[in-house]
Amino acid sequence: MSDENPTEYFEHAEHADHAHHASEAGDHLPSTVAMTIAILAVIAATVGSLETLESGNAISAKNEAVLAQNKATDQWNFFQAKSIKKNMFAIAAANGGPNADGFNKQAKKNDDESADIQKEAKALEDDSHSKLAEADAHEGRHHWLTVAVTLLHVSIAVATISIIIGGKKWPWHASLGLGAAGALVAGFAYLH
Repeated sequence: MSDENPTEYFEHAEHADHAHHASEAGDHLPSTVAMTIAILAVIAATVGSLETLESGNAISAKNEAVLAQNKATDQWNFFQAKSIKKNMFAIAAANGGPNADGFNKQAKKNDDESADIQKEAKALEDDSHSKLAEADAHEGRHHWLTVAVTLLHVSIAVATISIIIGGKKWPWHASLGLGAAGALVAGFAYLH
């Protein structure tokens, strides 16, 4: 997750102020760099928010998977109980006697109910596996977005160097490359 520095926005404003003074002196590169920094900061904030959302979605999907698996376990336990009851009634019916027909009916009833319970247990297990796959996808996007937001923050720092060292273009160009790489990585997080 991205933790923003509370003074970061003041730093951006300070860079903009330096750029404004340089622009008044006829040098437009600092104001262009300041605008680049502002745009990169917006993109970094957006990607940082997406990163946080993906992390939350991964946790939520994992919790849902655990809940579905717990319900499936309960159903399998119920299935086992029904199976034991079916077998007990089948043994009682096999011994004959006046209640043999009733025991056979009970054995059949427990067998029929077991099939429905088994079907539900399997569906819950499938749901659990599906939620785990969903969580993995969210975690994967979260990791790519972490790389993207890091590249964007580094691009902001490198752009700032351009202003600090008197309007040299190479740090600004490098920041554009890093910013583009960060944006591409963010896009890649949702394409793969």
